[in-house]
Amino acid sequence: MQTNPSLPGTSASRKVVLVTGASSGIGEAVAARLVREGHHVVAGARRTDRLEALAERTAQAAARSGGSLHPVRLDVTDRAGVGAFVTDARDRFGRVDVLVSNAGVMPLSRLDSLLVDEWDRMIDVNVRGLLYGIAAALPVFSAQGGGHFVTIASIGAHQVVPTAAVYCGTKYAAWAITEGLRQECDPSIRVTTISPGVVASELADSITEPGAAQAMRTYRAHAIDPDAIAGALTYALTQPADVDVNEIVVRPVRQR
Repeated sequence: MQTNPSLPGTSASRKVVLVTGASSGIGEAVAARLVREGHHVVAGARRTDRLEALAERTAQAAARSGGSLHPVRLDVTDRAGVGAFVTDARDRFGRVDVLVSNAGVMPLSRLDSLLVDEWDRMIDVNVRGLLYGIAAALPVFSAQGGGHFVTIASIGAHQVVPTAAVYCGTKYAAWAITEGLRQECDPSIRVTTISPGVVASELADSITEPGAAQAMRTYRAHAIDPDAIAGALTYALTQPADVDVNEIVVRPVRQR
């Protein structure tokens, strides 16, 4: 892939990386690590105050590494907004190397609780948000002759537990969509799915059903730091161009 001479600190290893859901948890850890490693990160989320704080916290690391972090307000359920997120980054930097589709919600509940609005929210964010990102980035990657999709799925893409039927369904969909994308893409485009187990984050804070909330407190007793997921992502990004890391599962040793 050609570099853009106008991009500050351009080198063969420095990438322009878009991260959705970057205001907390895994997305925040991914954005921070990539800045430390010298990449140019466009961090998208609805909570711009959190993004601005992240930019301030990473400013010194950016100065040392030559990377940067650019906060952008983003709602992944807004198709036009996701399109602008990608095209504005391309216009700013001259290219987009990686799209990390991380934004997700997890308001768990039993099916017989009939919390349909919460089901809809999971489908909109976890599935449609992923598809909107693919729709926006795929033409860009194809035109420039390369790129890398990374989907942050979940261990829920591989197993189902009570209260998690809809959430696991959306994460299985994310896994299946990303695997289909991998099979369909030109070889110049790499595709990776990362499925985290229990990670310390705000993800469970949206659970409104008391029984599901209590079960999740027990389930999340042993959580790993989100930087562990960021490390796995870095591994996938830094492989030689002819190596495609298709799937990584990362979870606590005590979560079997």
